[in-house]
Amino acid sequence: MSMVSVIIPAFNAEKTIGRCLDALTKQDYRGEYEIIVVDDGSTDSTPDIVSKFVKAQLIRQKNAGPAAARNRGASISVGEIILFTDADCVPEPDWISEMLRPFYENSEVAGVKGAYKTKQKEITARFVQLEYEDKYNYMLKDKFIDFIDTYSAGFRKDVFLEMKGYDTSFPVACAEDVELSYRMSNKRHKMVFNPDAVVYHTHPDSLIGYLKKKYKFAYWRMLALKKNPDKALKDSHTPQTMKIQLLFPPLIFASTLLAFLNSIFLFPVLLLITVFLSTTLSFALRALKKDVLIGLLAPGLLFFRASAQFLGVLSGAVFAGKK
Repeated sequence: MSMVSVIIPAFNAEKTIGRCLDALTKQDYRGEYEIIVVDDGSTDSTPDIVSKFVKAQLIRQKNAGPAAARNRGASISVGEIILFTDADCVPEPDWISEMLRPFYENSEVAGVKGAYKTKQKEITARFVQLEYEDKYNYMLKDKFIDFIDTYSAGFRKDVFLEMKGYDTSFPVACAEDVELSYRMSNKRHKMVFNPDAVVYHTHPDSLIGYLKKKYKFAYWRMLALKKNPDKALKDSHTPQTMKIQLLFPPLIFASTLLAFLNSIFLFPVLLLITVFLSTTLSFALRALKKDVLIGLLAPGLLFFRASAQFLGVLSGAVFAGKK
């Protein structure tokens, strides 16, 4: 078995990093692996907590963002395969083994993506989990993918270094993983999704927190798309329905304002709402089979999501255009 390096960027992660490292030190993988935590200028007790784990190597740097932290970890790693997870994730005991399996089964595989799960009971968190699972089902339709999230990511180190790692022009933990995935796909590197490589995560548990996150993702995605415009129409992670839904909030809001001025616009409002609801039906039905309450709430939650994403796309497009 090849040496494996697990890299975790951490910034003020004192509340979560301990659980993450505890899980990583209890993996069932029988080969050799190292754990590298790159502390990205934390001002809390993150370094002290990491230092208590003998197996974890602590690297400290001035705050430069998660992309730079991950690249720093990769540059000093000794593994032929490098795995990434986040400080707020708790990998299952077989996570390393499952992340490595596709690499051993196919020598052409350059990247592997794992999956999220959560144990939360809050309505928003349950919706987020079903949202992820819906995207996972979408990804399973393709043999190869073009989208690897950093919470459960694996790469052949030589390919990662060849691609010069994550783009450090992304200063926050958002879309830098998308951008690298798109670049790798454009270079014809093969990437796969393994739903059995699981990490547990704490999703946003409030609607406001969730919408802020969706806004931020959409905002930074625009910079990733500017750098990789061929991915604007389709990628293996984003259902086309989600893109269509972005158009409805501004149209519905505009038509509603006009309807206050002239009742003739009431029909377009009702028509737009009806068409939007039809786009949510498929997801809502799938959700109903797993969580009845979320299935019933899905159309409204999807409308709020589309609204936040539209605003993120709009402002992100302006930012990307200036940049």
